[in-house]
Parts: sequence; structure tokens; C-alpha cells
Amino acid sequence: MNMENLKLRAWRAWASAGLLAVLCAVLAVLQSRLIGEVSVAERDRLREQLQTGLNHLSVDLNDRVVNACAALMPETSQFEQSGREAIYSAQYRKWRESHEALFSRIGLAVPEEGSLQLYFLDLDTGHFLPEAWPAEWAETEERLNSRLNSDSGRSGSPRDTALIELPRLATAGDEPGSPSYREQEWLILELNLDYVRGSLIPEMLRHYLGGDYDAAIFVENDPSTVIYHSMPGTPRVNRESWDASVGLLDNSFASTSRRPVRAGAAVRSTPPASPRWRLVVRHRAGSLEQIVARARLRNVAISASILLLILATVTWLVRITRQAQRLADLQMNFVAGVSHELRTPLTVIRTAAFNLCGKIAERPDQVERYGRLIQDESEKLAVLVEQILRYGRSRTGAVIQDREPVSMELLINDGLRSSRISAGNSDLIVEKQIEPGLPLVMADEQALKHAFKNLVDNAVKYGTEGNNWIGIYARAVEDSDGQVIEFKVADRGPGIPLEEQAHIFDPFFRGRRAVEDQIHGTGLGLNLVKKIVEAHGGTITLKSEPMKGAEFTVRLPAAPPGLQDEFAHSLS
Repeated sequence: MNMENLKLRAWRAWASAGLLAVLCAVLAVLQSRLIGEVSVAERDRLREQLQTGLNHLSVDLNDRVVNACAALMPETSQFEQSGREAIYSAQYRKWRESHEALFSRIGLAVPEEGSLQLYFLDLDTGHFLPEAWPAEWAETEERLNSRLNSDSGRSGSPRDTALIELPRLATAGDEPGSPSYREQEWLILELNLDYVRGSLIPEMLRHYLGGDYDAAIFVENDPSTVIYHSMPGTPRVNRESWDASVGLLDNSFASTSRRPVRAGAAVRSTPPASPRWRLVVRHRAGSLEQIVARARLRNVAISASILLLILATVTWLVRITRQAQRLADLQMNFVAGVSHELRTPLTVIRTAAFNLCGKIAERPDQVERYGRLIQDESEKLAVLVEQILRYGRSRTGAVIQDREPVSMELLINDGLRSSRISAGNSDLIVEKQIEPGLPLVMADEQALKHAFKNLVDNAVKYGTEGNNWIGIYARAVEDSDGQVIEFKVADRGPGIPLEEQAHIFDPFFRGRRAVEDQIHGTGLGLNLVKKIVEAHGGTITLKSEPMKGAEFTVRLPAAPPGLQDEFAHSLS
């Protein structure tokens, strides 16, 4: 296959890969937009789900407190049968049997002689005892006295949000609903904040939100007053840093005393409109915006990775396909080259044998000539067969056989005698510089001789056009690994193009010039040379410039010093 077809095929392959890259880029943009839309929808869904959970929590908490308050308020008709303290005490004892420790103190404020007398309920005995107003209840005392004296019924928004005032409304006369309808006394309930912080709120948060959120409760009208925080070490509450919020507990429970009480009945369906407290929550992994943004980036990264993987896979497949096609082309060229290399000597041998069977056999000079011709062509066949067999062995890892101490000087001289130089080209100039006393190397002599002979034959075959000169040099040098033997085979021919130098040692590779000039060959020689040299622990390098020839340098490690002395006399 010529270079134009190879270039056209390569262009088509890379054009297809480029088109796929463009399609992947378009798909990536569309997918990014879709992921963005899905992320926004997911954020709204999470926020709505979170707000719904908070609303349920608020309703549940408010219902618990309202039901507890209502359960502590006696019916108006009961006061006609007994004294108020006894009635409230009996109502508490009945309530305590089925309710939690929601309240830490229960007081009863009773108007007496123009002032309010406070009675505290002993939570253990269930009896009321008169006591002075606590300092922390001063605001409540002032507000109730104002209502008692003015009879305005004004409640306002209390700052002491842990206190719940429950007035008992009754008539002074016989007719309910008359203008004399007024507040008789007030049952004051103080929420047990230790129980609320340590048990009730954490339990409700786990039930309605799970364990993924941090939460804080602060006074609605005073955000600096924190009632509860799931992370006590966190600084003061900042509303803007939270994901959602909901109001907790009504400011006024005044109507509770008039509400019929049924055990377990829900008394509210929505969060309070005028709450005492505000519950705010934030996801522990960050805000919902951050979580959704991270999820979006993760999804975009995964999608981009998949697209890049697809693109890389296609690129890799294109390259592998090109390499496979190139290898197939090289193998076809190899088969064609081997067929031609076999056909030529076989034709010559057959022709010479035919002539020897005729009258030419009676002429000794012609018999000698044809015999020499048959011998030369048979040697060519032997070299070709040996090269193919060596390549086959190299594929199984058996590049070389047993190694023994070898003199490089003798090996080079033997290689020259069996190479193309001995073919009788009188115009060929061979510049040979071999340093005397070269150290021995541990080598498979036949394999190494084959490699050297191949380098020399290539120099004669490709590097003597217009300049019948080749150079052969050998010397001992020192490198980081010790003493090595370096030999070079150089020519002054047209050189090897730069783009072909990276493939010069590949199997079946033949340069453009060799193909165009129809120079026979199999493309296995240099590949075998490289394998043989590397099997001996050596290296081979190429130095070439256009129209300045080519130079192959082989370096082989010298045999250990002990073997040098032992075998030097037998090889000299």
C-alpha cells in the first residue's frame, strides 16, 4: 500500500475521531444543562421536603403543649363543687399519670384584696402552697396585675417565653356572655427547658428530619436568646446561614381553657402564625445550595469522565486499528518480499540445473560457473530461511542460544568474510578500525555474527549509492556499568528520513525509499539485530541525517575480568 493511501486512511480515521469529539462536546453541554435543571428541581424538592418536616414538627410540638395545658384546666362546673386549689390539685394528679415532665413549675395566681397572691404546686404531693413571686416571673406578675386592675384583657408578647398563662373565665352573675364575664385566676405553667432541650426536641428532630441536620431554637423577638442548639459550641444563631425555619408555640394559650380536651386529639393543622420561638435547621454537610452544587459538580464530573473515557477509548481504538492495519500491510509486504526473495534464487537454480542437464555439462568451465551460481543462490536461500527462523524463535523468547566467551575482533572479521563485501565489489571502500586487544564478550557467536553481518549488508545495500564507502569501527570504552565493547557500522548514503527513524527497528518495516526503488528485503533484519543485541544486555542506536549517511552503534558489556584471563590465550 503506498503512502498516499496510508495518509488518506489515517486522515479518515482521525476525522471520524474528531467528529465524535465534537458530538461528545455537544452532548456534554446538553447534559450539563440538564444536570443544572435537575439540580434546581432537586434543591426545590429537598427544601419543600424539609419545610414539610418542620411544619409537622411545629404542629406536633404545639399540639402537645396545647393538649397538656388543656388537660390541666378544670371544667367551669367543677368550681361550684369545691375550692379552686383542691380542683386544680385533683386535675394535676389526674394529668400526671399519663403525661411527661413537660412543666418544671406550676403556679396559680389568685386575686386577693386588690393584689395577686401566688401559689406554687408541689409536684410531688399535688398541693398548692403560697409563695412570693420569683424574680424571673416579675414581668408576668406586672402584666397580670395590669390586667387585673384595668380589666383590659391585654396579653401582649411576653419576653419570658417559657411561661404559659391560662386564665379561667367565669361569670359574676347567672348569665354567661354578659359584660361581667371576666378572668377569675391564672394557672401559670413554666416549660421544663431541660426536658425540652435534652429529650423532646432531639426526639422530634430525629423523627421528622432524621439525623442529617443541625438545629437551633431562639426567641422569635430576640434572636440572641438561644433556647436550643444541636451544636453547643457554635456561635450565635445567624438566620441567613440556615436552610429553613418554622415558628414554634403560640404566643397566647388563653383560649386553651375553653377548648374541650380529647386524649390524643390534634388541635392544630398549621404552624402558629404568631410564634414564641423560631426553629432553624441546616444540613450538616453544608447548606442545601452547597449540597446541590456539590452534587451537580459530582454529576458533571462523572458525566465528563464518562464522555472523556468514551472519547479516549475511541481514540485508542483508532490508534490500535491503524496499528493493526499497518501491521497487516507490513505483513502482506513481508509475504510479497519473501515470495520474491524465494522466487529469484529458485528460478536461477532451476535454470542452472536445466542447463547442466544439457550439452553445457560437457564444458568444464560452464559447469564450474553454474555450480558456483547454484552455490551462491543456495546461500542466499539459507540466509533468508535462517532470518525467518530466527524471527520465529525470537517470538517465543529464544533469541539466542548458549553464551560463551567470544572475541569481537574475530567475530567482526568472520562477519565481513560472509557478508556482501566478499561478493567481489572491487569499487567498495571499507574503512576498518578495530582496536587491538579488545576484551571478550559473553555471547551466542552465531546470533551476534548474524546481527553484525546484517548491519554490514544493510550499509552495502542502502548506503553505497553514489559513494562506495562504509566504515567499521570497534573499541573498548568505559561507562557507568563498567567496560563495554562498542562497534559501529557507518555509510555515506542518503540517510534515513527522520519520520522513519522511530520505526526502523519495528518488524516488517521497510522505508519509503526501499519500497519505491523496489529493493528486495523482508523488513526483519534490523528488528532481529535489536533483539539479539538486547538479549546480550547491550544497546543499539541510530544516528542519521538526510544525505549524510547512517551510523549504527552497538554497545555490548565485556565479559567479567576472570573470564578475560582464562580464555584470552585460547581465542588469540
